Amino acid sequence: MSKARLGVDIGGTFTDVVLEADGKSYSTKVLTTYAAPENAIIEGIHQVCTKSGVAPTEIGQIIHGTTLATNALIERRGAKTALITTEGFRDVIEMRTESRFEQYDLNLNLPEPLLPRQMRYTVPGRIDATGAELVPLTRAQIEPVVDQIVAARYESIAIGLIHSYLNPAHERLVAEVIAERMPDAMVSLSCEVSPQMREYERFNTVVANAYIKPLMKSYLSRLEDRLKGEGVSCSIFLMHSGGGIISIQSAADFPVRLVESGPAGGAVFAAHIAARYQLDKVLSFDMGGTTAKICLIKNQTPKTSRVFEVARTYRFKKGSGMPISIPVIDMVEIGAGGGSLGSVDAMRQIRVGPESAGSEPGPACYGRGGARPAVTDADLVLGKLDPDNFAGGSITLDTASSKTALSAEIGNVLDMDATTSAFGLAEVVDENMANAARVHAVENGEDLSEYTMIAFGGAAPLHAGRLCEKLGVERLLVPPGAGVGSAIGFLRAPFSFEANRSVYMRLSDFDPAAIIALLTDLNTEATGFVRTCDATSKIISEYKVYMRYTGQGWEIPIELTQEQAMAPDAETFKARFIEDYTKLFGRSVDGMDIEITVWSVNATTPPERVNPTTQITRESDASITGTRSLFDPVSSAFQNANVVLRDSMDDGAGVDGPAVVTEDETTIIVPASRTALRQPDGCIDVRTKP
Repeated sequence: MSKARLGVDIGGTFTDVVLEADGKSYSTKVLTTYAAPENAIIEGIHQVCTKSGVAPTEIGQIIHGTTLATNALIERRGAKTALITTEGFRDVIEMRTESRFEQYDLNLNLPEPLLPRQMRYTVPGRIDATGAELVPLTRAQIEPVVDQIVAARYESIAIGLIHSYLNPAHERLVAEVIAERMPDAMVSLSCEVSPQMREYERFNTVVANAYIKPLMKSYLSRLEDRLKGEGVSCSIFLMHSGGGIISIQSAADFPVRLVESGPAGGAVFAAHIAARYQLDKVLSFDMGGTTAKICLIKNQTPKTSRVFEVARTYRFKKGSGMPISIPVIDMVEIGAGGGSLGSVDAMRQIRVGPESAGSEPGPACYGRGGARPAVTDADLVLGKLDPDNFAGGSITLDTASSKTALSAEIGNVLDMDATTSAFGLAEVVDENMANAARVHAVENGEDLSEYTMIAFGGAAPLHAGRLCEKLGVERLLVPPGAGVGSAIGFLRAPFSFEANRSVYMRLSDFDPAAIIALLTDLNTEATGFVRTCDATSKIISEYKVYMRYTGQGWEIPIELTQEQAMAPDAETFKARFIEDYTKLFGRSVDGMDIEITVWSVNATTPPERVNPTTQITRESDASITGTRSLFDPVSSAFQNANVVLRDSMDDGAGVDGPAVVTEDETTIIVPASRTALRQPDGCIDVRTKP
């Protein structure tokens, strides 16, 4: 028997575990154990090993993604951390930038910096914007600052000096002094964590890395020990935010790269399905217990970015969070998961999220002490869920508790019964997600009516059909294993690492020799990280530069072929920039110089070979196992819906909506406007009725 592979995704509510062995897949969902997340992983491993007949000792590889890093930043429960920065820049992470995410709000509350002022220290010395040393920095100037940090007993130290991305000598000198006087302290250097321009984003990123580094190192160490205790001695890899896999050591050194690891796995999963169906325009919809994530996938590749925000404080509004400057799959994330809590605001409007019931105590229907209504409570009351077969029957849901919670928080305030309250809560959360998708599409110049939705995550198939109605999307695919989609995505991801560096260059000062040297260095760095995971596979290098017109505030990513990157030509760079700029903004700007600000090389192992699936049309009717009273939001009334077991559907078997397709890990709701059939690869293909 070939060695088994295990994918593990720790979410805000459930921990998903998937085992693949001999071409078969086995999965389970276990409630996340916040105090010791490794406990849920071990429980999940026991369950999938029992299902598969595979012993834990036969597991040959584990790929893991987690929300622990994100949650630590959101909940402000990281290590006691100090920042050492350049004199005059102590308050950069508090001053932020001049942008206001609510232009006319006179009482705007900006998020507090991760570190208060008394935990930020300065040293003299200065590097200029070309990387030259303006003011020297000596050990004698650093030592008194380090002595203060020693006396204050800090666990972790972030070092972020001005322009260190061009010349890291001063940062490395500070690190040397710390290593001598604090050998047990964990140190993060901005020249290693995020060697990019814009000091606010860079300082914030290195602080975030230092803040969560002890927590993540401790967790990863405990996980290794627990797995060895179970007889699992294989290599453990981590999914990073850019959609690839890195070694456990790299993850421990750069934990900030794990902040979006779970959602990234979902995007990789959706891209894999898109490749099977040869779809070039896909809307990935991942809805779990805590959040919903929406991502545009073009040409079977998720869109990427190099800056994103965590811990947004204003209804997930862009600009209200903590910017993290690392390679990341570009997606919009809103507080709309199955555990997101509903309430009524001062304007007597129903609001959903971002606060979540999580798994402890969970929604009211879990019977674990939750008293406030969550999206799952609304779904239960509306007939979308079977109370006796939730999570494969491992959790029995209490409908009466859901109704009580809905009435107490919403119905009594707005003079509505429990069912109407549930309808209102569900419509608000669906509209929130639809609006987020519309905005994301407009920002990227896309028309969603041309897209196919791929839905996964435990809660997504419950809401995807209604979301398609709202967005005008004609086709929805729900793949097998949708309830644990991100964990499956981990097993499809390549080993990869993206290296970035800010070096400013105008096309009028184009220097081919300097460009070749820079990209060669970045390629060596990125390849070195990949080789820590995979010593033999072929490595593909992908080149990207970030360009803008001189004087503009932000740049756009321009992809280059290897030939264009390693035989650089100013006219080729200009043509590629104008081509992509025109696609995005509808026009180019004549007579202006063009500049490059960031250079990037992504080293990756080849993607998994994907064989296109044979797509068929409806050939038979699915076997109906019963009916269920299901609320239809279009007619605002309950309708009798046919219930079909997904596992009993033959290839080409179909069912017309309203219908419910059930499985252990999720439930697919087929609206009255849609019809569903099973494709040969197991996907449920939901389309608008002809």
